[in-house]
Amino acid sequence: MEYDDGERARELAADVRAFVEEEAIPAEREVVGDGPVSGETVERLREEARERGIYAPQIEAEYGGLGLDLRDVLPAFEEAGRCYLAPLAMRIAAPDEGNMHTIELVGTDEQKDEWLRPLVAGEITSGFSMTEPTPGAGSDPKMIRTTAERDGDEWVIDGHKWWTTNGAEADLLLVMARTDPDVHPYRGCSIFLVPADADGVEVVRDVEHLGGNVTGSSHAEIRYDGVRVPEENLLGGLNQGFAVAQKRLGPARLTHCMRFTGMATRALDVAKAYASERDAFGDPLAEKQALRHEVADAETRLHAARTMVRDAADRLAAGEEARVPVSMCKVFTANATQEAVDLAVQICGGNGIGKDLPVADFYEDVRSFRIVDGADEVHRRVIARDAFDEVDEREVESLLRFRE
Repeated sequence: MEYDDGERARELAADVRAFVEEEAIPAEREVVGDGPVSGETVERLREEARERGIYAPQIEAEYGGLGLDLRDVLPAFEEAGRCYLAPLAMRIAAPDEGNMHTIELVGTDEQKDEWLRPLVAGEITSGFSMTEPTPGAGSDPKMIRTTAERDGDEWVIDGHKWWTTNGAEADLLLVMARTDPDVHPYRGCSIFLVPADADGVEVVRDVEHLGGNVTGSSHAEIRYDGVRVPEENLLGGLNQGFAVAQKRLGPARLTHCMRFTGMATRALDVAKAYASERDAFGDPLAEKQALRHEVADAETRLHAARTMVRDAADRLAAGEEARVPVSMCKVFTANATQEAVDLAVQICGGNGIGKDLPVADFYEDVRSFRIVDGADEVHRRVIARDAFDEVDEREVESLLRFRE
């Protein structure tokens, strides 16, 4: 399929595809089914990514990246998503990618020097600490209970978070907390840069979860007990937490979509190759019409997802908030990729649920995409609210005027 991508976007995507095929996938094969990849392997791949000129394409050159805009990096994110190790190597894996974007977008020069530069270099890692256990904030962020109170020139943070991705190994935590309890949380929350080794930060546990076998990703439960940070660790302005988070989440959801589209594409590639080699009931599986139709449907849905993401990215680039198009992308792509990976597992049969091929790990990881970055139901709520808001009373009367 041809997409309306610029020349630089196509060039970068081709370079990333070569890196994935020549370096990342061979390294991945060594760890699939055997547990998390080693730090040494990731660092070796990062050096190769730097040498090939594909490292941190979304970050300004001043801070160690290539300085490309969202629209130009999306195809590269999809190519990288075909292999677990490529996003790690290129410094475009969640949550660091979104956190770096946030600090670059709203951070002060001092914050960028202290935190963004080492993040881009891969010298430190980060986590976004927002979700809380029941009855705190989950899909409804208005329920946030973590607080930050000013004490002189410091802020004192108290709260309980979980599902903080990378939380167990993070050096830096971006913590959402209520700073004005007398107003709606959307107007009374702020984000703070909290060193993970600060007094009062306790990583309670790494919550056991589905997936993450290759990358070794963690989702930590963390308590903040009287954690003190200086005034200058406030990120993006007082009571601007949700405004900042929205700027972070829109592009991050699109990059997530493209990484998972890449995963689903590779899963189908593996399945098609297997079906072409596997004979059953007198013919290769690839000649069975039912299977071919299912693959055709999966390919169609993935093409639609890619097109939707590009449209939403164009809207963001034009200055639109694009909440509804981004929500449409997220819920549609999450389901399309899950269906594609599920189909790949089914086509490969016993080999699909075995760990010799990557599709079993893909299956475990793709399921979480319908929950992280906003569950399906939350995004459908956003879309439905907008759909019904468009119908005013006069339109109702006109639309329901039956033929007499």
